[in-house]
Amino acid sequence: MAATPISAEELEELKEAFAKIDVDGNGFISKDELNELFRAANLALPGYKVREIVQELTKTSDRLTFEEFTEMVHGLKSTEVAKTFRKAINKKEGICTLAGTSEQSGTQHSYSEEEKVAFVNWINKALEKDPDCKHVLPMDPNNNDLFTAMGDGIVLCKMINLSVPDTIDERTINKKKLTPFTIQENLNLALNSASAIGCHVVNIGAEDLKEGRQHLILGLLWQVIKIGLFADIELSRNEALIALLRDGESLEDLMKLSPEELLLRWANYHLEEAGCGKINNFSSDIKDSKAYYNILNQVAPKGDDEGVPAIVVDMSGIREKEDLKRAECMLDQADKLGCRQFVMPADVVRGNPKLNLAFVANLFNKYPALKKPENQDIDWSSIEGETREERTFRNWMNSLGVNPRVNHLYADIDDALVIFQLYEKIKVPVDWDRVNKPPYSKLGSNMKKLENCNYAVELGKKEAKFSLVGIAGQDLNAGNRTLTLALLWQLMRRYTLNILEDLGDGQKVIDDTIVSWVNGTLTEAGKGTISSFKDMSISSSMPVLDLIDAIQPGSIRYDLLKTEDLTEEEKLNNAKYAISMARKIGARVYALPEDLVEVKPKMVMTVFACLMARGMRRA
Repeated sequence: MAATPISAEELEELKEAFAKIDVDGNGFISKDELNELFRAANLALPGYKVREIVQELTKTSDRLTFEEFTEMVHGLKSTEVAKTFRKAINKKEGICTLAGTSEQSGTQHSYSEEEKVAFVNWINKALEKDPDCKHVLPMDPNNNDLFTAMGDGIVLCKMINLSVPDTIDERTINKKKLTPFTIQENLNLALNSASAIGCHVVNIGAEDLKEGRQHLILGLLWQVIKIGLFADIELSRNEALIALLRDGESLEDLMKLSPEELLLRWANYHLEEAGCGKINNFSSDIKDSKAYYNILNQVAPKGDDEGVPAIVVDMSGIREKEDLKRAECMLDQADKLGCRQFVMPADVVRGNPKLNLAFVANLFNKYPALKKPENQDIDWSSIEGETREERTFRNWMNSLGVNPRVNHLYADIDDALVIFQLYEKIKVPVDWDRVNKPPYSKLGSNMKKLENCNYAVELGKKEAKFSLVGIAGQDLNAGNRTLTLALLWQLMRRYTLNILEDLGDGQKVIDDTIVSWVNGTLTEAGKGTISSFKDMSISSSMPVLDLIDAIQPGSIRYDLLKTEDLTEEEKLNNAKYAISMARKIGARVYALPEDLVEVKPKMVMTVFACLMARGMRRA
C-alpha cells in the first residue's frame, strides 16, 4: 500500500523535529544523535531491536539527511514505534500538547514550556525600558501572557528591530487607540518584515498571532531572536574570530562555517585554553555543566583592560555531586557576567539544544574573549561583508524555507540543492533522481556537487527559459559572484512575476505590464506617474508612497515627509517609511530603502510588483 503523501503542515513539523535532533545544526542527524533519541523514547523494544533500527537507518551512511528522516518517520507513522519516536522528539524539551488538533492533517500541536519561559524573560529584559510596550510588559513566564502580548503586533515589531536594527520604521507602527484594523496593519508589518530579514513565515498569518497560536508564535519568535543572536557571529562583522583558525586551514574554510559551527569552535577554543576536553554539541556534552564552568572562567574579564573590572568566577560548584545543583551553581556564576539568559538548570541538565545554543550565543556576544592575531599573514581585504543585493537574495531564499538555511550566499549553494528547491517554488519540475544528495564522500565530493550545478544550469536554460549566456555549472560551484547573482535574480524575478500571473488568471506579465498598472493606478488617484523603473523621481520614494496611498487611500501621512529639495538623509528617511508602509498594507517587499534612494531598477521592479499584487488582491 502506498504511503499517504506528507502534508505541508506535517512537513513543517518534521522540519522542527529534525532541528531539535540535529543539535549541531549541520543539516544531518548523526548515528549518536539517533541513538540518543531512541534512548530518550523509552521504547517498549529490547536494546538489540533499537540497534537494528538505527543500523538499518544508517546502513549507507553514518548520517541521515532531512529527506531520509522524513521517509523514516513517515514510514514508521502507523506503528507503535512512530508514536514513541515522536514522543521522544518532544521529550527532548518539556512539551505541552495543545487541546485540539489541526483540521488539515489531524496533527496535534505542541509547544515547549521551557522555550516560552526563556523567550518571556529575554523579551522582558530587552524591552523593559520601551514606553510603547508598557501595556503588556513585564509578562509573567508562568502563564500565557506571551501569547496575548503578541496579539497587537507591537512587541513583535520591536523584537524584529532589536535583531536587525532599522528594519521597521517606527513611524509606521500603530501604537495608540488600537482597533481591529490597525492591529491587522501591525501584524502585516511584523510578518512581512520578519520575512524580509529571512524568517520562514509561509505558514503563519495575522490570524494566528491574533489568536495566540502557541507553537507558531514560539517558532517565529525563535527565528527572530536567533537572527539577532547570530548577527555578529560572522567573520566580516567580528575579525577577532580569526583566532579560531586552525593549522592548515585557509581563511576561506573559516568563512564557510555556519554561526552554530563557529560557536562550537569558539567554545572548544576556550576549553582547550583551559586544558579541558572538547565538546561536540550543545546538548548531551554540556549536561554536566563542567564545560560551561570552564568557558565562563576563561571568558570572564581578568581586569587587564582599562575600565573593565575583573569578575571572579567561583569554580567550587563544579565539584557538586548532583547535575542539577551543579547547573544551578554554574548559572549563578553566569549571572555575575550578566549572561544567565535562556536556560534554567533543568534545561542544561536535559541538554535542550535550542536554549543552550541561545545561552552560548549570548555569552559569546558579551564576552568573546578573542584577540585579533597580530602576526599572522592574513589577507584582510578578502574578508568583506555581504553586499545589500546578496543579503536581499539570502533573506528571500531563507524566508521561503529552503533547507539547509543559507548563511553564506556562495558557499551554501555550491551543491545547487537550494537552487533546486527554488526551481520548485517557481514551478520548474526537478528530477530528484538526477540530484546527488549529501553527505558526499570525501573523495569526489566536488564532482558530485559540480554535477548538480551543471543540472541546475541546464534546468535554467531548458525548462525555466532563463537567459544564462556564459554561465556554466562550474561558476555556481566555484561561487562566481556575478554569474551566480545573475541566476538568483532571474529566480527571484520569476517568483515575483508568477504571483502576479496567478492573480491575473495566468496572463503573462513583463516590466511594461507593471509600469502601466502603476501609472494607471496613480493617474486614477490624481498623482504623478513614472517613465520606467529607472525614473530618477523614484529616488525621493514619492512614486512608491503615492502608489501605497492610491491602493489604500489615507494611509500615508504626508506631514511626516519632505517632498522637495531633499538631502540624501531625507531621501533615506522617506525610503524607510515607504518600505515599511508597503509591508504594513500587506506587500511582502524584500528590497531595502537604499535600493529606492539609489534607484536600483531590479529591486525597484520588485517593490512595484509586490504593490501591484497587493492592489490586485484589493480590487
